[in-house]
Amino acid sequence: MILLDTCALIFDALTPERLSKKAARTIEDGDERNELFCSDISLWEIAMLIEKGRLSPGTATDDFLKSMLDSRGIKTLAITPSIAHLSASYKHFEHNDPADRIIAATALTNKCPIVTSDSLLKRIKGLNIIW
Repeated sequence: MILLDTCALIFDALTPERLSKKAARTIEDGDERNELFCSDISLWEIAMLIEKGRLSPGTATDDFLKSMLDSRGIKTLAITPSIAHLSASYKHFEHNDPADRIIAATALTNKCPIVTSDSLLKRIKGLNIIW
């Protein structure tokens, strides 16, 4: 299982040249093994970026989200009670962004690496960051 952060999802779908070589290779390998996942909160984050005009995928938001997931067989992980609790209580989170806390808690709960370029996520103790 490999968790893709929101930035990794966006870069992979729209600007793959922004991915590091290691991140791109990890995504390719995960795609071949059908091991790519994202937190459902990432879909909301992307939709918000589109609606605010900060991201322009060139298609309707729901079409973009569906095609982004389908293109690599990315499966979404729901916010479970354990993820919700950890995102609110983990003492090593410096991040105040609730979505990033949920994404980090999703990786920690599922004991999986996370593909991200987010410098604040990289500082969270216990996260296995791939970039």
